[in-house]
Amino acid sequence: MIISQTPYRVSFAGGGTDLPAFYQQEHGAVFSTGINHHMYVTVSPRFKASTRVAYNKIEICDDIDSIQHTIVREALRMTALGKHLEITTIGDVPSGTGLGSSSSLATGLLNALYAYKGEISSPSKLAEEACRIELDILKKPIGRQDQYAAAYGSLNYIRFNPDHSVDVEPVPCKAKTVAELETCTLMMFTQQQRNADNILSKQSAKTNQQDTFSILQVMRDLAAEMRNTISGRGDINEFGRLLHEGWLLKRSLGFGITNSRIDDWYHAARKAGALGGKLLGAGGGGFLLLIAPQHCHGAIRDALGYPREISFKVDRRGSRIIFISDRYAF
Repeated sequence: MIISQTPYRVSFAGGGTDLPAFYQQEHGAVFSTGINHHMYVTVSPRFKASTRVAYNKIEICDDIDSIQHTIVREALRMTALGKHLEITTIGDVPSGTGLGSSSSLATGLLNALYAYKGEISSPSKLAEEACRIELDILKKPIGRQDQYAAAYGSLNYIRFNPDHSVDVEPVPCKAKTVAELETCTLMMFTQQQRNADNILSKQSAKTNQQDTFSILQVMRDLAAEMRNTISGRGDINEFGRLLHEGWLLKRSLGFGITNSRIDDWYHAARKAGALGGKLLGAGGGGFLLLIAPQHCHGAIRDALGYPREISFKVDRRGSRIIFISDRYAF
């Protein structure tokens, strides 16, 4: 049996500029971090000449083409594996909450399948092949940041170039600053899960419009500014202000990124002491990320009615194999 562990991600700035509709015209960039909430994938041998896939449903298929889980099906094709396998996926957080879960799954699954074959895969290979599955084969209207955040982990400034190449730049940051960022952050669940594909499809279609493109340019530049703020001065107050600026820009795009309930939450959080925040992922629901001095956290929880929340720490490692047992090929 092989078990892989792959981090989810929190994106602070630049989301949307990792879509081909933007970066094929000029480079995009995001500032994000892997977090200590994970996707786990197990791959083990199966005696019967079939493939068993367990997620929120169970599939037992005699051939790869019959597998309904599209990412599993295409990853098996890519790695030239098929029958006699048991595959299970378990996530710390549900899908549709803005933490890049589908890309963490694609990346972690590839890592586990290659390890099962006895091969070691680099983060760049895992990210590139996860992108190939999600964007090129399955034609998902998503960007390229989540696969790289999952593969590399840690705090990164990720640049997306017009030739489709991607540069991952680790962000040097003092341990004290990282600890302050972690303690000043709140992640509140809006109780709204959504399919980001609709929002991203609308954004891609409108990217060529001048107003949309100009906003995305500013959002991309904010990613660099936030990177410099956290790396250089380590100024969490300024970081929170930039986060707020980025959210105002993102919500101005429209596309169903926000709604009245989320806006009410955000205004209440700001009134209670939040410096800034944003919806994670494409928008429309999921987790609301807030930056606030720790002494304001109680007032913010009270103002929002004590929603379910999760804390996070920066995960310094990307997708990795955490367990290998003896295995036998049937």
